[in-house]
Formats: sequence, C-alpha cells, structure tokens
Amino acid sequence: MLNKSNLMATNRSIIIKTEGLTKKFGEFTAVDNVSFEVQRGEVVGYLGPNGSGKTTTIRMLCGLLHPSSGHAQVNGLDIVHNTEAIKRQIGYMSQKFALYDDLTVLENLQFYAGVYEIPRATEKQQIDKILEMAGLTTRQKSISSELSGGWRQRLALGCALVHNPILLFLDEPTSGVDPLSRRRFWDLIYAMAEQGITVFVTTHYMEEAEYCDRIALIYGGKMIASGSPLELKTEVMRDKIIDLRCPEPQELIAPLKGLTEIRDAALFGTGLHLVTPDAAAAEAAVRRLLTDLNITEVAMETIMPSMEDVFISLIEEVDRRNGQTQGKPEARP
Repeated sequence: MLNKSNLMATNRSIIIKTEGLTKKFGEFTAVDNVSFEVQRGEVVGYLGPNGSGKTTTIRMLCGLLHPSSGHAQVNGLDIVHNTEAIKRQIGYMSQKFALYDDLTVLENLQFYAGVYEIPRATEKQQIDKILEMAGLTTRQKSISSELSGGWRQRLALGCALVHNPILLFLDEPTSGVDPLSRRRFWDLIYAMAEQGITVFVTTHYMEEAEYCDRIALIYGGKMIASGSPLELKTEVMRDKIIDLRCPEPQELIAPLKGLTEIRDAALFGTGLHLVTPDAAAAEAAVRRLLTDLNITEVAMETIMPSMEDVFISLIEEVDRRNGQTQGKPEARP
C-alpha cells in the first residue's frame, strides 16, 4: 500500500450532497435512491462492478444528466439549475481519456485552457505548473497518440486540472493501464488532495479502495455500504475470512464449499480465502476435513479481510436477501 498522510481538516464544508438521487432509463433504474455527502478535501472512492451505476452518478453530479428524481448539490449548487456554474468549478476525467491524438501534449493543454477561458496572462504559468505536476515537462512536444497509456493518463489528468477546479471527478481513470502507472497515478491524487482538491473517484479495482479516505459501495444501482476502509472491514462486514495455506488449494475448493460452516471458498494468491459467519466453527470443520483427506501441511488463521473480500461478502449478502445472483466485481491479483 502506498504511503499516505491523512490531512483531514477539522472544519470542513460539504462539497457534494445527494438525497435520494435516482436515474431511470425507461424501465431500467441505473441509480436507485442514492444519498451521501462528501467533505471538502477528501479522497472518496465510489466502488462497484461494471454496470453498477458509478458513471451515471458522476454524469448527474457533473450536470451532464438530469436525475429522474431526488436532489444533489455540488459546492452548494443544484445539479439541475446551476449546471454551467458547476462545470466551471469541477474537473472531469473519464477512462476514455478525452485527448486530441493529433495534437502535442502542450497543444492539448492549451486547447483545454482555451475551453475553460483561462486568461492569457496566466495561461502559460498554469500550463507549466500542470506539466511539472504530471511529470510531462520533457514530453510537452510529443504527439499524444504516441504516448503510452500511463503518460496519456497523466495528460488527461492535466487537462482536467488546467483550470484549477476545486473538485475532481475521476471515472475509472486507471482502467487499461499497467499496475505501476496506476500506483504512480495515485501518488498524483494524493498530491492534489494535499493542495485541497476534493477527489471523487470511481473504480472496480478493489485494491484501490485502500487508498481512499472514505468509500461508498454501489451494487445494482443501490448504495450498499459506506465508511472508511477500516470501518468497512471491521464494522460493516459481518462474515469472517480464514486464510488457508495448503498443497494444491484448487483441489480443495469443492469439498470446502460443501461444508455447512463455509459460505464460500476462493483462490487468493497461493492459498484460499474462506468466508464464514463463525470462524471458530469453520476452522474446526476445516481441520476435520483436512484430516479425513490426509492433508497435514497446512497453515490457517482468521485475518483482516481485503476490500475484495468485503465487497464480495456484502454483494452476496444482498443477493441472499434478494434471492438472486448478480455480477460480482472482477477478481484482481
């Protein structure tokens, strides 16, 4: 996990507030009665599997879509009646990187500076600042189409920041880039938060949740949990996670799932993660099974769940309550 300083201010104002925010497309409800608040200067992760309603929520908050019902404000401005004022105060970066491929890095930044009507007197100073922040100073003459995914990502971020927004929406910003570029990108997010910019980021990479001050989990258009990563792991999640290290773990998945004490068993790294409502009863049952199978070289302990464990457990709890099975978040190594 990256090093992160917690710069939570004592007196914060609310920069995003939603109440019953809902968006329907015909009979399909993409976002269903979502309510939350974001404080100024926070890094908030809005997590969920593909198709869960993350992008639709952001588009409403940016004023690009009108809600079917409910209300929302961005920095005190209503998202329906003050869309133009909101757009001047926010930055938005999507996973598609809205860049002009035939322009250089510098020309892309100059174009967006013009779109946001940055005064000529301060344009160069602001662009130089963005180039330095994104590490693009030596690449400013490069054609954007020739940049790698990680560098295009940095340029897209720079374009979203060129007008000094107070709030930055990042919609799946790390999708399709390599793990090292993702890690470096989060370093940039921390740097922005230290400067007082509020960051609202959507992702389906569960490990990225660890980098956020707070997390909201959305599934099937509904918010199913919210809190800090630690709160979600220790207070919200009811199931326990047992880490099992043993020879040929793949072969044990089926028999372990057959135990009444085990809700789920899945490969995790070189071992297995077992989900159970009762860790003590589950460990005893697992040891009996392993003894019957003449498997002795094992290590087993109850551990702090990962965010992937938390999300899958909460999703399955929703599914059990609703008597249905929906898509689960992509498993990540």
